[in-house]
Amino acid sequence: MGKNLATKLALIVAVLLFFIYGIFGPQSTQRASKYSLKQALADNIHLGLDLKGGTHLVLQVHVAEAIGSETDRDVQRIETALQGAGVSGAQVAKLDPQHPEVITITGVSATQGSQVRSLLGTNEYANYDVTTAPDGTIRVAMKPSAIKDLEAHTLDTSIEVIRDRIDRLGVSEPIIQKYGLGDNQILVELPGIDNPEQVEDAIQSTAKLAVHAVVSGPYANEQAAMSALNNVIPPDDILLHGSSNANSPDEVWLLKRASEVEGTDFRGARAGTDINGRPNIQFTLTTEAGNRFYKYTSEHSKASSDPGSMAIVLGNTVRQVAGINDAIRDQGQIDGSFTQQEVDDVSLMLRTGALPASISYLETRTVGPSLGAASIRQGVTAAILGMAAVMLFMLVYYKGSGINADLALILNLIILLGFMGYSHAVLTLPGIAGVILTIGMGVDSNVLIFERIREELRSGKTAPAAVKEGFAHAWITIVDTHVTTIVSAVILLMFGTGPVKGFAVTLMVGLFANLVTAVFVSRMIFDWHLKDRPKTAPLSI
Repeated sequence: MGKNLATKLALIVAVLLFFIYGIFGPQSTQRASKYSLKQALADNIHLGLDLKGGTHLVLQVHVAEAIGSETDRDVQRIETALQGAGVSGAQVAKLDPQHPEVITITGVSATQGSQVRSLLGTNEYANYDVTTAPDGTIRVAMKPSAIKDLEAHTLDTSIEVIRDRIDRLGVSEPIIQKYGLGDNQILVELPGIDNPEQVEDAIQSTAKLAVHAVVSGPYANEQAAMSALNNVIPPDDILLHGSSNANSPDEVWLLKRASEVEGTDFRGARAGTDINGRPNIQFTLTTEAGNRFYKYTSEHSKASSDPGSMAIVLGNTVRQVAGINDAIRDQGQIDGSFTQQEVDDVSLMLRTGALPASISYLETRTVGPSLGAASIRQGVTAAILGMAAVMLFMLVYYKGSGINADLALILNLIILLGFMGYSHAVLTLPGIAGVILTIGMGVDSNVLIFERIREELRSGKTAPAAVKEGFAHAWITIVDTHVTTIVSAVILLMFGTGPVKGFAVTLMVGLFANLVTAVFVSRMIFDWHLKDRPKTAPLSI
C-alpha cells in the first residue's frame, strides 16, 4: 500500500512540476538566457484582444466576384469549343448581372442544338446544368453544389491570404477565422495592434489583381466612353477607371470582362528592374495559367496580325496598361512607371497569394491597452477573491478534509494554466470567467464526494471504508455532470468566435483537469492520511 501511494505521489509531483514549467518556464534557449519570471509568464500565457488591447475587424468577402470570374472564363472556353466544333453564329454571354452563375447561348440553329448540348455534356462542364428553352436558347447554369463549393473555397483562400499579410505585422496569436453562419464573413482580431490604419494597409494590399485584355480606350471620363459605345456596354466587356501609368490622370478603359490571368494564377513574383534600370515585377505563372496566357499573348503580340495591350487591374482599378512585346508563357515581367514601393508591395502580394474576390469592412473596433489592463486587474481580482472564498468555505465546512479539497483546486488551476502555456491558447476575459466556473465545478465535485463520505460514516462504517464507498458512489455522478458540460463547451468551441472560444477552451480543459484532481489526487491524499491510522480513528470532515 505504501509503495503504491509513493508512486502516486511521485506522479502527482511530476505532473505539478511539468505544468508549473508550462506557466513560468522559458519555452526556448533564447528566452532562457534572459530569463525573467514576469516576462516568462507574459510569454507563455497569451492574452486575447479584450485583455491585451488591439484591433477587431469583421470583413465581408464578395464571393459573387469569384463566381463571376469562373463563369467569365467558361464563356471564353465555350466560345472556343463551339468554334472548334464548327458551330457558327452562336453568341455566348452572361445576360443577367444579378445571376453571374448563368451563361446563355443564343443563335444556335435547331440542327446544331444537339451538337452543342453534347459538347456541354462532357466532364469539362460537369459543374453546370444545361437546359434548352422553347425558342432554342440554351441556358448553362452552375449547379448549386458547385456554387457552394466555390464560395467555401473562396472564403478559405481569403482567410489564408489575409493570414499571410497579417504575419508581416508580427502579431502574436492573431485570430483570423470564419464569422457568422453562411454569411461569407471573416473575423480578424489582432492583440497588441492598436493602429487600425496599419492593419487596413496590410489587408488592403490583398486587393484582387488581374490582367485583362484592353478592348478600347483610354477615354477622358465615363460619359465619353459611353458616347463612343453608343451607350451600350457589350456583355463580355467592362468599364473600369484608372490610369495607364503612375503619372497619368484618371481615365476610363473598356476591358474584356474575363481576365487572362489573375492573382491565384501566379506561382511566384519578385521585384526586379527592366533594361532601363526602372523597377518592374518579374513573375512566374502556374502551368495551366501559363499555357492560357501564352495563347493570348502570342495572338496579340507586336509581331502578330492583331497586336493588343493588356491592363493590370488591382482592386477593380486599372493600375497600368502595357503593350505585349513578345509571347509570354509561364514567366514574364510587368514593366511600367512603377515606384519601388509599388513593385515591392505587388510582388509580395503575388508571392503570398491574392484574394479570389474583393473584401469590404463591416466593422472596425479598437480596444485600448489601458482598457485591457483594467480588464486583467478586475478579472484576476475576481478570480482570486472567488477562489479564496471557496477555499475558506471548504476549510470551515469540511474542517480537515477541506485542506484536501483546496490542494486539489490549486493543482487544477496549475494544470489549466500550464496547458494554456504549452498549447499557446489565448486567455480572454470570458476565459477568466471559465477559470472561475471551473473552480466552482471542482468544489461541486468535492462536495458530492465529501457528502457521500459523511453518509457512509453516519451509517457506521470506518473512515477507510467510508472514503472508498464515497468515491465509488460519487464517481458516476461526477462523470455525468462533467461530460454534459464538456459537450456544451465543445459546441461553443466549434461554433463560437473570439472570446467565446476562449471561454470554451478554459472551461473544457479545466473540467478535464478537475476529473483528475477531484478523484485521483483527492483520493490519494485521503489514503495517505489514513494509511498509518487505526481504522476506528475519526475523520475530520
